Amino acid sequence: MKALVLSGGAGTRSRPAGCSLPPLLVPIANKPVLEYVVDNLRDIGITEIGVVVADGEHEVAEQYGDGSVLGVSLTYIDQRFSLGLAHSVRTARPFLGDDDFVLYLGGTVFAEGITQIADDFVRLRPSAQVLVDKVEDPSLYGVAEVDENSRVTRLIEQPREPRSDLAMIGVYFFTSAVHAAVDAIEPSWRGEFEITDALQWLVTHERDVRASSYSGFWKDTGSIEEVLECNRELLLGLRKDVQGVVDDESRLIGDVVIEEGARVVRSCIVGPAIIGPGTLVEESIVGPYASIGADCRITESGVADSIVLNEASVHNVSGIETSLIGRKARVGSARQHRLVVGDGAHVSVAA
Repeated sequence: MKALVLSGGAGTRSRPAGCSLPPLLVPIANKPVLEYVVDNLRDIGITEIGVVVADGEHEVAEQYGDGSVLGVSLTYIDQRFSLGLAHSVRTARPFLGDDDFVLYLGGTVFAEGITQIADDFVRLRPSAQVLVDKVEDPSLYGVAEVDENSRVTRLIEQPREPRSDLAMIGVYFFTSAVHAAVDAIEPSWRGEFEITDALQWLVTHERDVRASSYSGFWKDTGSIEEVLECNRELLLGLRKDVQGVVDDESRLIGDVVIEEGARVVRSCIVGPAIIGPGTLVEESIVGPYASIGADCRITESGVADSIVLNEASVHNVSGIETSLIGRKARVGSARQHRLVVGDGAHVSVAA
């Protein structure tokens, strides 16, 4: 079995504001989303992974190469135009061949993995197995109507009046039967080739399409609010680990990770929190629910419930909460701000 993972610009939601990284590289608890995806795929025995990337988007390949650093084989598939998930499957057909595969939406984190849906697919061997969960507003999703035997009877993309609250949430298992469906459908009212329409084609042609319910934490990291919520959840899984240097005047409270090469000087770190390699935290209070990336400088500041990306600096800023500070950004002289600071920006706000 293979996997097809979609990156930014390839049929997925846009990246969070203030962050120029592709969704697969957005760090959650200092670990890029792609690594959570690969962990889940390896757990179900998949190591041959195609990554669909937007035309000109090379950062994923630059960081992970052939995938050997992650223990998998990565093949990059350029998609010049983003025309929907089914179009991504069509574009990737040379890579997929006639193998079974899992379609995994980049930017979506499943904290408890996808083992259950994989087991269901192997056991039942339907033409397609979709992952669903009950949501408050199904009109924002592709919606599945399911009978008492977990067979899908109808699917519709973003219905105005949903007849079900079961949303398809970003993982789909397919046999090669899906390729005929993808070739048969027309663009939707959004001008896209919808995977929902391909699934409905299978249902209409009496192919077996099943649904597996997901009960764990999942989140699409397409907005800052969602990224921060996901960060909080995954930080809760940390256990105290101090590889860096913490001086005698500093305190670590709760589950705090200080990565190798980091230094904590006359500061307090409140867990759950993680301080990346090469980062200096000096005369500051960091956490709870803070992820500080690599080679950052946090001095005379307070940062909680926030993500600070690599090589950013924060100086003389008290009360930063629910914020995202971009790569190499510089923030200074501010109080009590909820900040979204783009990569490379310099911000100095008077009190």
